Amino acid sequence: MEVYSPSEDSFLLEKEILKLDLKGKICLDLGAGSGVQAIAMLKANASVIVCADINPLALIKSKENVLDFLSKHKEYSKTTLIFLESNLFSSLNNYKFDFIAFNPPYVPSEEIKWVDLDGGKDGREVINKFLSSFANYLSSKGEVLLLISSLNKPLEIKSILKKKGFLTKKISSQRIFFEELIVLSIKKIK
Repeated sequence: MEVYSPSEDSFLLEKEILKLDLKGKICLDLGAGSGVQAIAMLKANASVIVCADINPLALIKSKENVLDFLSKHKEYSKTTLIFLESNLFSSLNNYKFDFIAFNPPYVPSEEIKWVDLDGGKDGREVINKFLSSFANYLSSKGEVLLLISSLNKPLEIKSILKKKGFLTKKISSQRIFFEELIVLSIKKIK
């Protein structure tokens, strides 16, 4: 298994995290990869950041990158950092998060060959698993930023979330090649 190198999708999600104030919040960088989102959460003043990834090599890389960033930016050193190997939420049963960022594998594929890219049919295999379980790990006033592609049937995703009692808003997008990358903000309907 290789570690996903940050790309347009990573940077689009990062840009949205950097707009937030995460002070006092318990945050999850799900599918941490190289740690780009965790570093953005540090910059947004998160109190606790859990980096979780199914790939143990990604956890090593994210930890290296986050600790390297901290060595140069001591002002963020009060943040608690936790790195856990986890298949989605499998190792996160004791947590409730105020903020979750997830850049899942979303590329439509016939089979899951690359766990960091391939999303199965419609690119939704991992996304659908996430949608079925994330609410159990989100605090009542929590927010999720989920990166998806226009190829993942965004209207279906919004419909699933609405039925689960969540308000979904497209907060950012970027056209690349044959698709549009979309960042969704997901919050519980009050």
